[in-house]
Amino acid sequence: MARIVAVAPALPAFVYPQSEITATIGPLITTNTGKRALLDRLHASSRVDTRHLVMPLEGYLDPQTFSQSNGMFIEVAADLAEESLRAALLSSGLEPGDIDYVMFTSVTGISAPSIDALLVARLGLRSDVKRVPMYGLGCVAGAAGIARVADYLAGHPEGVAALISVELCSLTFQRDDDSMANLVASGLFGDGAASVIMVGDERAKRMIVTGPDVVDTRSRLYPDTEDVIGFNASETGFRIVLTARVGDVVERHFGGDVEQFLADNDLEIGQIDRWVAHPGGPRVLEAFSESLELPDGALDISWRSLATVGNLSSASVLHILADSMTESVHEADDLTVLFALGPGVSAELVLLRWPS
Repeated sequence: MARIVAVAPALPAFVYPQSEITATIGPLITTNTGKRALLDRLHASSRVDTRHLVMPLEGYLDPQTFSQSNGMFIEVAADLAEESLRAALLSSGLEPGDIDYVMFTSVTGISAPSIDALLVARLGLRSDVKRVPMYGLGCVAGAAGIARVADYLAGHPEGVAALISVELCSLTFQRDDDSMANLVASGLFGDGAASVIMVGDERAKRMIVTGPDVVDTRSRLYPDTEDVIGFNASETGFRIVLTARVGDVVERHFGGDVEQFLADNDLEIGQIDRWVAHPGGPRVLEAFSESLELPDGALDISWRSLATVGNLSSASVLHILADSMTESVHEADDLTVLFALGPGVSAELVLLRWPS
């Protein structure tokens, strides 16, 4: 089975308290007194304290075309991807030339050549490295990326692979859009990146640095949920699709799916030592906890990540995994379940076990 040997988060340099972001962008979203009061309440109740942005806050005052914002995406995404991948390689003790396979994911910008291609010369990756740019999975892509990289490594036990996620959500900011979706999203999403280094099981036996093994994964795509969460392309870029039905989907399906996933591995919810949950927002985290009947504090790392950086889309669950790996003492055979939701609505579950 594949092993995770390093996870390295990266964040843009500009960081602001939620209240300052709200005060700056609020007038750009709506001049309606009632809608502005609603925006202020939604931002204040988001449980987000600070967010990192790719530009100084005043940079968002001037309207940008999609071409301008996407151009910035390419520039900054390449920088953050390089930063996080270099850090992950350093932590793992591996070199750029060791990487056989790179998967890159983002849903907040587009690039051809893809960002992973731009990294080949920057980092000195091999010219024959296998590359898989992945778009459209949204928030679930961090978890799905680990699962799909594990699939590759199952057939390449000597292989070394990298998963890179970059999400620059602030570049999708929509002015003059006082829809409920934009009022919520404008107070929830932040910018960030993360890289994960994974190795096949034969390569893992020779590694000094260790981490959890990917024991099993599972994907779910729930019917009739295409309009629950996602993006719509427009003249000004990507417009968020976000409804309260996300929590309803979790309540209806998620607990049973996790129970069945664990049962297929001869496990029960009470045997899981740690939970790495994507922080989709307060309502979603509460629905996760309730549907799984988790004890108080089980999702504390996810709540703290939501407070300090907001929802980073696909990069969030990787930031939380990094926190879990560095902040906790892991014993042999400790179990972690990592999971996320995304457009579709889709879910991805990953069972991790720390090796002896």
